[in-house]
Amino acid sequence: MLVFLKERLVFLSVPKTGTTAFHTALRSRADIVVSNPPELKHSTIYRYDRFFRPIFTKLFDTDPEVMAVVREPIDWLGSWYRYRARPALRGQPVSTQGISFDDFVRAYLRGVRPEYAKVGSQSKFLTPRRNGVEVEHLFKYEHQDKILEFLQNRLGDALELQRENVSPVMPATLSREVEDLYRRKCADEFRLHASAT
Repeated sequence: MLVFLKERLVFLSVPKTGTTAFHTALRSRADIVVSNPPELKHSTIYRYDRFFRPIFTKLFDTDPEVMAVVREPIDWLGSWYRYRARPALRGQPVSTQGISFDDFVRAYLRGVRPEYAKVGSQSKFLTPRRNGVEVEHLFKYEHQDKILEFLQNRLGDALELQRENVSPVMPATLSREVEDLYRRKCADEFRLHASAT
């Protein structure tokens, strides 16, 4: 999470949406950088509203707007699948080595997920608490130009991003049957992505 007090902006770090590159590019520019532990770096909108926002409104007399990035849901799961197939995880319960992408997504859709398929949900990450603050600026991951334009206009600085935390290159294609099942069972993920700029 990145906080820019003067510009009244909070940039939430939705996992697997390229936010590590933005953290690196903006770390010296932000007033507050929450990078560790991961549970705080990747604070949900609910957690931000409940714990961080009161600090900003009470101590700094500001109520920042919130921005976030979401990724096309199949691509998002594909990124998790590839990331968890990296050699460093070989033999661990979270590893996806030796598992097909179809089987990974089927496991994700179960009521009780195996460790390798416990990757959260973009829609749950951005679901506000009752009467809580919502994300005002929601961008699609694939529209990097719009994200950069927004940040450069808001912060007044040119940005240069480097690719970071990149998943291994490997195929992640779903069968039509599993894709249809995913779209049906997780329609909220697709609606959220469609609502972004």
